Amino acid sequence: MQTSPALATWVPPESLTPSGHPIGPACDARGADWAGLHLGDSDLSEARLCRVDLRGADLSDCQLDGTDLRLARYDSATRWPEDFDFRSSGAVGPLARLSGSFLNSADLAGMDLSGAILMGAYLSGADLSGACLRGARLAGADLRHAVLRSALCEGVRFSGCQLDFADFRSAVLVDADLSTAESIRGADFTGATDLELIREALLSRPFRELDCWNPLTRRATRDSLKV
Repeated sequence: MQTSPALATWVPPESLTPSGHPIGPACDARGADWAGLHLGDSDLSEARLCRVDLRGADLSDCQLDGTDLRLARYDSATRWPEDFDFRSSGAVGPLARLSGSFLNSADLAGMDLSGAILMGAYLSGADLSGACLRGARLAGADLRHAVLRSALCEGVRFSGCQLDFADFRSAVLVDADLSTAESIRGADFTGATDLELIREALLSRPFRELDCWNPLTRRATRDSLKV
């Protein structure tokens, strides 16, 4: 059976890289790893770059008109074209504007989300372990079953957040405020640092929240808050 020419030359989107394959307008590179690459003056207009790793990449001379950057990853070392509003592009990184975004079960482990606006975002089941959330705005976010192990939550206000079964083990909670969270039912704070100022407020929550067993960590919320 003969293979069609189109199929014979087909490259999976996640394997498309500027160094190995031609890229251009409307190219499909979903899920590709372009971290640290210099993209030159590539025309990426209408390209599908969702979930592409752009951390440390240089796109400063690229054309990005209509480019799909949803869930693409960037960091403080990523270079963007002048006047390009990357913060509102749907990409994920520091200062990103992602209010109301659907990030359920997203793999955001180790991401720099400092100063990101995630108000009302859907983050249930998301992996935020080791992520930097310093100064992020999470009011009203759904963080049920989210993993925040060892996450830096400095200055984060969790007002109105759903934190049921959230995993805060070894998280850094310096200057964080969880007192106005909607619920902490089954959340685990074992080993979290800087709990001294908020421990009493958390222990005053309803017993239905505090005495709820977390099936993943095998510990009740009340026990995880004990010194």
